[in-house]
Amino acid sequence: MNADLKILGKSEVKIPSIGMGTWGIGGWAAPDTSRDNEAIEAMQRGIQLGMWLIDTAEIYGRGYSEELVGKAIRDFARDQVFIVSKVDTNHLKYDDLIQACQRSLYRLRTEYIDLYLVHSPNYRIPLKETMNGMEELVKREMVRFIGVSNFPLNLMKEAQSYLNITNIQANQVKYNLKCRYDETDLLPYCQKEGITLMAYTPLEEGSLALNQILKDVGKEYGKTAAQMALNWLICQENVVTIPKAINSKHLDENAEAMGWRMAKQDFEKLSAAFA
Repeated sequence: MNADLKILGKSEVKIPSIGMGTWGIGGWAAPDTSRDNEAIEAMQRGIQLGMWLIDTAEIYGRGYSEELVGKAIRDFARDQVFIVSKVDTNHLKYDDLIQACQRSLYRLRTEYIDLYLVHSPNYRIPLKETMNGMEELVKREMVRFIGVSNFPLNLMKEAQSYLNITNIQANQVKYNLKCRYDETDLLPYCQKEGITLMAYTPLEEGSLALNQILKDVGKEYGKTAAQMALNWLICQENVVTIPKAINSKHLDENAEAMGWRMAKQDFEKLSAAFA
C-alpha cells in the first residue's frame, strides 16, 4: 500500500500521515518480553502497509521498546523506515542528553535517529542547555531532525529561540476529537510556521472507536468509527498521528484510514459534535 505522505516540519522529508506508536509495546515502566514476536511482526506489517514511521522512547519499557523497534526494522533498508524516539525528562542536561541518545542508538541498532524529541519539559534544567545538546546531536549526525513533546506554545517558542543551525520540526502532543485544547494556539501556530503536530492517543484510549456519531458518519464512507477519528486528524494541515496497534486487524484498520479525506462538511460536523 502506498503511504499517505506529509512533509515533516520545514524539512523536505516526507513521512506517513499515520505512523505507529509503541507506548506499552515491550512493557510499561519495566521490560515485558511476553509478546516480543507479536510486537515485531506487528511493526513489520505496519511498515508494509505504509505506516513506516515508528514512534518510541527511551522510557518505554525502560528502553526495551527501542530494542524491539531495532529488531523489527532489521529486515528493511534503513531509509525504508522513519524512527522517532524521545529523550527522558531526567536526561536533559547537555552531557546526559548526548549519552541518552547514544544508548538509544545502541538499542535501536541504528547509526541515526530520524526525529529525536524532548519527551517533556523539565523546569529544573535550563532549556537553553537542553536545546544546545539537541543541536549537537544534529551536528554529530546522530539525529537528522529534532523536536519537542508535550510542550506548550510559549515553551516551544523559547526552545526554538536557542537553536542556531536547525529548527524544531515537530511537537508531539495529545490531540484527538475529544482532546482539543491545543487548537486554541499551538495548532494554528504550527500550521502557520510549518511545524508538524504529531497527535498521540488519537482514539482517546479506544473510546472514539466505539462512538456512535463516528459510526454513523463512517457508514457514508464504508469506514469504521476509528478510521473516521484518524482521518479527522490527518485532514488537517501539518497534523500526523501515531496510533498504537499490535494485532493485524487494528493495523489494517489504521492503514485504511489513509489515502482519502472526508468531505469538508463532515469534518465540520464532527468538529462541532465533539467541541
